[in-house]
Amino acid sequence: MLKTRVMPVVLLTGYNVVKSVNFGVFRTLGNPITVCRIYESRGVDELILLDIRATPEARVPQVDIIRDISGECFMPLTVGGGIKTVEQARLLLRNGADKIAINTSAVESPELITAISKEFGAQCCVISIDVKLEADGRYQVYTHGGKTPAGLDPVAWAKEVEKLGAGEILLNSIDRDGTMTGYDLNLISQVSAAVKLPVVAVGGAGTPNDCVTAIRDGGATAAAAASMFHFTSHTPKIVKEHLSEAGIAVRLEH
Repeated sequence: MLKTRVMPVVLLTGYNVVKSVNFGVFRTLGNPITVCRIYESRGVDELILLDIRATPEARVPQVDIIRDISGECFMPLTVGGGIKTVEQARLLLRNGADKIAINTSAVESPELITAISKEFGAQCCVISIDVKLEADGRYQVYTHGGKTPAGLDPVAWAKEVEKLGAGEILLNSIDRDGTMTGYDLNLISQVSAAVKLPVVAVGGAGTPNDCVTAIRDGGATAAAAASMFHFTSHTPKIVKEHLSEAGIAVRLEH
């Protein structure tokens, strides 16, 4: 049986870890090496590193930072931010990334999904989908750090990226980002039901029970969080214990 993963999200701006609310109002939290060492000691399943300044600054995540983190921390790393070519993906993979997450570039150049998948394997290609609930009740995909509406329905886009060769979806609710009010279960359930790909729920986790409901009721295959791990006493281990108690298979450290 596949184990449900619990994955901290670390947002980078240069050599700083930050945390956002609704993709804005950023708060600086410290050095990424220190933060990642803490997660390493707590037995996390994977770590998601997103350089949120990479796309607006037209660059990829800083290779030296990824190399430094991977040299200190030995859990699998998903790295995203500004990646537009197979060669950029290759550079990050050679310097410690295990998976590549693309977002804006996937929308602008869908063929990149297929290219990365063919070159490195589908398991390496993660599509990050940022979603906002519009005033008329429709969900819409956003790009460029949640600033630009893409004119895409997230369910339709998820189906498309699956056809193009993606191996995983990182589904992020802009509205719930940093609020710790719970995941958008309606969004998660719609996307999870539409594809066979693993769907990682992101945005809104505030308690371990939020993660339970994202998996059990929303159909997500993994739960990711940032604020809950940064600002509360809930650790990835505590979350996994709650998942296990709810009958959800996880990898527990003994």
